[in-house]
Amino acid sequence: MSDTAADLVAQVLAATPVFDGHNDLPVALRFRSGSSVEGLADGRPDLHTDLPRLRTGGVGAQFWSVYVSSKLPEPEAAVSTLEQIDAVYRLVARYPDALRIAYTAADVERSFADGRIASLLGVEGGHSLAESPGVLRSFARLGVRYVTLTHNDNTSWADSATDEPGVGGLNDTGRAIVAELNRTGVLVDLSHVAESTQRAALAATASPVLFSHSSARALNDHPRNVSDGVLELLPDNGGVVQLTFVPYFVSAEVAEWAEELEAERERLGLPARTWTWPRAPRPGEDPAQVASEHTALLTAPVDDRLRRWTEAHPRPEVTVAQVADHVEHAREVAGRDHIGLGGDYDGVDHQPTRLADVSGYPVLLRELADRGWSRADLEALTGRNVLRVLREAEERATEPLWPTAPLR
Repeated sequence: MSDTAADLVAQVLAATPVFDGHNDLPVALRFRSGSSVEGLADGRPDLHTDLPRLRTGGVGAQFWSVYVSSKLPEPEAAVSTLEQIDAVYRLVARYPDALRIAYTAADVERSFADGRIASLLGVEGGHSLAESPGVLRSFARLGVRYVTLTHNDNTSWADSATDEPGVGGLNDTGRAIVAELNRTGVLVDLSHVAESTQRAALAATASPVLFSHSSARALNDHPRNVSDGVLELLPDNGGVVQLTFVPYFVSAEVAEWAEELEAERERLGLPARTWTWPRAPRPGEDPAQVASEHTALLTAPVDDRLRRWTEAHPRPEVTVAQVADHVEHAREVAGRDHIGLGGDYDGVDHQPTRLADVSGYPVLLRELADRGWSRADLEALTGRNVLRVLREAEERATEPLWPTAPLR
């Protein structure tokens, strides 16, 4: 890393902080803390995310994922999503000097100017809508600014990248949901969905789309990544792919290692890994007590035979350079104006070397600067592109529903 690159990155982050597309802190807090938001000002080493490391990482705006499991019945998923939205609002209220709820591009820019981290909401999976336009509109009124059309399982109206084809992309209900998202100014997020769904949504949408956390399929043929054919469609749509750091998506070697690990579990006759969606605390209940029901899963001992296998077959590490390769590939195919960053912190158990937590964004930016990226290139990546997409969705909305009350 050159001193010149470090200086350039410092200038970039001062002018255009990172506007990250996807962080799973709300669900990590649900699992580990019973949705308590305490301790984040002093540092939470058990998490990828806390306030000091967000500052070190130059993060100025964050889409907080309000993910809930796609295995839940849809009405239950809608309730759990409201609980996750509540967690983000409580997070911001607990740390008002550091965080601010943002609904619009202008709100994000005001937060930048005030030195606070703009906090936006992203629903991860159309199952959370329960096929209800009223639920969709209610989420929009609460400030949800994107909906990922599926998570890992199909909905009745859209196909997931990691499920068997169901409706061939989008059916009429799916197209109507895309139209309602456009009408209300909520971004269509195409991470997690099948390529058939991506293409159908791009054909149906009247506003730019987002891929909140995906990588380039040309570099790793993983179903969660985006093909060059779809990347080539982004300039006409105006959308942005926010490149993720998830090792399984970045590296074919890591993806193969994960498959071999699961095969070894099966060979040893070990039970499939399971987890239960954690409940929220009931009125008057101690969050720590609720969390204790689930933290045992995180500390359960590993079978000795499987431990010996992992010692003999260590997980491959992903490098910053490999992540940068995906970013550069997306720029080459889609263009500089159609790329961003979506780290997926606290959504996976392990991140690349030197990108282990949210403090790592400057490391990636310095890698790109050393490869010759200009200040304009880096500012497009860190935030300007996503701000444009957000603003265009607002301008094209015929019935915007986000709150209009003055921000604190």
